[in-house]
Amino acid sequence: FVFLFCSRVVLPCSVEEYQVGQLFSVAEASKNETGGGEGIEVLKNEPYEKDGEKGQYTHKIYHLKSKVPGFVRLIAPEGSLVFHEKAWNAYPYCRTMNFLLFPLQNEYMKDSFFIKIETWHKPDMGEQENVHKLDNSTWQNVTVVPIDIADRSQVSAADYKADEDPAIFKSVKTARGPLGPTWKKELASKSDCPKMCAYKLVTVKFKWWGLQTKVENFIHEQEKRIFTNFHRQLFCWIDKWVELNMDDIRRMEAETQRELEELRKKGEVRGTSAADE
Repeated sequence: FVFLFCSRVVLPCSVEEYQVGQLFSVAEASKNETGGGEGIEVLKNEPYEKDGEKGQYTHKIYHLKSKVPGFVRLIAPEGSLVFHEKAWNAYPYCRTMNFLLFPLQNEYMKDSFFIKIETWHKPDMGEQENVHKLDNSTWQNVTVVPIDIADRSQVSAADYKADEDPAIFKSVKTARGPLGPTWKKELASKSDCPKMCAYKLVTVKFKWWGLQTKVENFIHEQEKRIFTNFHRQLFCWIDKWVELNMDDIRRMEAETQRELEELRKKGEVRGTSAADE
């Protein structure tokens, strides 16, 4: 069973700025998601070049345990809730693969689930159709999901943080924000403010027969939740990253990798937990 959806996230920053902001925010969010033996473990973070594509390759392990809904815990074998994430960042194009690896003795569940996220970062307001150039029959089955980072109704009460609300935040260093109800129309009319859109195509494949609708709805909701919360954070953290360069980011990533190992070994469980049924 395979399903696809495409999220479009418009932001008041340039494609070049976003490259730094995204990597900074990923590193910060990783620390917030880790602790008490759970969270994120970085295995590799290195340059790659293959078939004319060039960028940064990362391999991470996500130790989930308590951070999944009850119906997944019911069907998943003991000790199996470990995601492997492999990412190829050839910015402005990025590709990420997530695999849920079950114990090898359970052949039915082996290789039964993956999520692929392909992202194009474009200097526009999200008007492009089929930016990933899918064939027409496939594109007709893709659900387009627009995300408004300033719309509080798209954020659950449990996730809401006032200091991560673009409708309130104003950047000291760039003077961008707060983002009002008509901020996208205002941004489109301004020639002096950068703008961009992250087009995220999510492909999900799994073979849990009888659970198609439940799994599809769950992943759709959680990916939208993750994309929304992450980009709200990214914008509200702009004063922390807007003056950084890629050398600063690589140093920060190396430091974060060391910190993650320490955090996983001690302290209480932290970070976002998936909503239950």
